Amino acid sequence: MTDDAEKPKKTSRQQVYTLVIEVGRNPGDGLPAKATGAALMIYASGVDEAEAVRETVAILKQADMAPLDVSGYGTLEERLESGDEIDPEERALMTRALTENSVVVASMTPFFD
Repeated sequence: MTDDAEKPKKTSRQQVYTLVIEVGRNPGDGLPAKATGAALMIYASGVDEAEAVRETVAILKQADMAPLDVSGYGTLEERLESGDEIDPEERALMTRALTENSVVVASMTPFFD
C-alpha cells in the first residue's frame, strides 16, 4: 500500500471565468413580475471558457431560466491584463467559484420595458 502523503498533488486546470448572461422570461424563473428578462453577472469555473459557459447554461435551464445570450470577459488574469479593477468582494466570489468548482451568480439586473 502506498502512502498518499508521498504523492504529488495534481494541479487543477480549472479557472474562473466572468460571464454576463442575458435571460428571457420563463414560468417559474424567479424574476420580478413585470420584468422582461435580466442580465446575470456570473463567475463560473471550467477548464476553458466553453466548458464554463456550457455548465452555466445547463444550470440556468435547470433553474427554469431562459438563457438567450452569453458574453465572456475572461479569467481574473485576463481581466487584470486588460485594465479591469477588481475589488476584494469580487475576488472572493471568484475564489469561491474556483474552490467549490461551481457557478456563482454575483448580481442580477432585471430588464423592464
